[in-house]
Amino acid sequence: MAVNMNDLLFRPFQIKDYSELIQLWQDSSLSYRPKGRDSLLSMSNEIEHEYSHLILAEKAGNLLGSILASHDGRRGWINRLAVHPSFRKKGLARLLIEKAEHWLLGQGLGILVCLIEEENTASQELFKSCNYVEHKEIIYYSKRLRSDI
Repeated sequence: MAVNMNDLLFRPFQIKDYSELIQLWQDSSLSYRPKGRDSLLSMSNEIEHEYSHLILAEKAGNLLGSILASHDGRRGWINRLAVHPSFRKKGLARLLIEKAEHWLLGQGLGILVCLIEEENTASQELFKSCNYVEHKEIIYYSKRLRSDI
């Protein structure tokens, strides 16, 4: 059953939402770094920049989903997609992706990308169904200056 758009409120993350957002991520089994990129301080800094937009979905005051849209001026990035387990398979993830895409396109970007962990097959299938193309020939490297970030 699809989510009735009229029942949902989509809004930007505010720092007062931090604890509830972290709980959503935990409930959704989304990995997060509470001492690094997902700390209260890091999240406070993130929402201050015009290149980043963290969108929340709620119904009747309950946080049901989140998605982070950001960009580097060349590509739009979609990350941190989470939907509460009790609200999955109802179309909310797709609505969140659409909201993120809309914001990124409004920033003038024409390439949208996401990174998905290999074992997260549900997200892989979701993004494929939203016309994202997998690139197996790309190898992702990162350099972490601390293990907790």
